[in-house]
Amino acid sequence: MREQAATLAEQLEGLVEAAAGANADDEHDPEGATLAYEREQVAALLRNTEEELAELAAARARLAEGTYGTCEVCGGPIAPARLEARPTARTCITCASARR
Repeated sequence: MREQAATLAEQLEGLVEAAAGANADDEHDPEGATLAYEREQVAALLRNTEEELAELAAARARLAEGTYGTCEVCGGPIAPARLEARPTARTCITCASARR
């Protein structure tokens, strides 16, 4: 996942550099909208990947502390099936449903 984040960061940097030499007026540049869209797409993917890495690091910290699998809201156990489906889960299904 770190490699994916690095690749996305490189892609974003490349798009920014490509746009730097292009017309700064995206509205009137035929390729401006495409470049702006691509920049946003890569930036969003990069943000999501960084968020996933942070969630994984937090789950690893809970594992080291001995609190992994314990709901942060009610203190009860998080069902193994939920952890299997979402290993970074911080809350049990009941508490997660109540927050929605």
